[in-house]
Amino acid sequence: MATALLGVGFAGRAVLHTKRGGEPWRAGLSGNGFAVVELFTSEGCSSCPPADALIAQVQQEDKNLPVYILAFHVDYWDRLGWKDAFSDVAYSDRQRRYAAWLNLSSIYTPEVVVNGRQEFVGSESGALHEAIQSGLDQQGDVQLTLSGLKRDGGRLDWQCRAEGVGARAHVSVVVALVERSAVTKVRAGENSGRTLSHVQVVRQFVMASLDGKGNSAGKLDWPAGIAPGEGEVIAFLQDQDNGKIIAATRSQPGQSFAVVTRSGEGNRP
Repeated sequence: MATALLGVGFAGRAVLHTKRGGEPWRAGLSGNGFAVVELFTSEGCSSCPPADALIAQVQQEDKNLPVYILAFHVDYWDRLGWKDAFSDVAYSDRQRRYAAWLNLSSIYTPEVVVNGRQEFVGSESGALHEAIQSGLDQQGDVQLTLSGLKRDGGRLDWQCRAEGVGARAHVSVVVALVERSAVTKVRAGENSGRTLSHVQVVRQFVMASLDGKGNSAGKLDWPAGIAPGEGEVIAFLQDQDNGKIIAATRSQPGQSFAVVTRSGEGNRP
């Protein structure tokens, strides 16, 4: 049960996955769409590990498809016995923004939102698979590219370009740095004594505007302890009037981002 708290070229590619019992749930792709899967979770919530496990399964099943997973660890569970090291008030605020966009009376964990349009309990396998299928089958007319990824000390530079946005006036680009996998030994709270595995953990994210030519650029903090090959950058365009996501992209899996070097560095006597 969920716990409620107030407050690239993939079009036409055939894919086949199976449910438990061998029943296929995806027989093919009819569009050039995508699926941005946002999970709102917490290490302090005993209902969340099944949702974490489900998105880990999707990460493996759909690793060659335009399925972009972001796990936001909310902070409102931190006062209830265990402080989640990956939590941030900004992630809780993002979930509250979805509650406003989707006309929800409360926020809860685990919750999944797909393409900013549909939400449900994060451990509901059938609902997640169907929402991903629906997103992939859509016909999109907006393209987003991500470039200029370079690490400069504890910062990561990024650049984006959007094409086909047209007259949409309130579209922003959201750029997130995710850690592809993490493990935590929980010592208190509802999951006390458990070792929890996570995927696609959001470590930093920013929202930026596009200029008149569809370009945007900025920086993300690169947290200590994340190896270059364990970080992934996901970017998407989101309509701030209704939350709908209209395009998405990511860095190459396992990409080691170029490191900025300056003339004279390393040559001091």
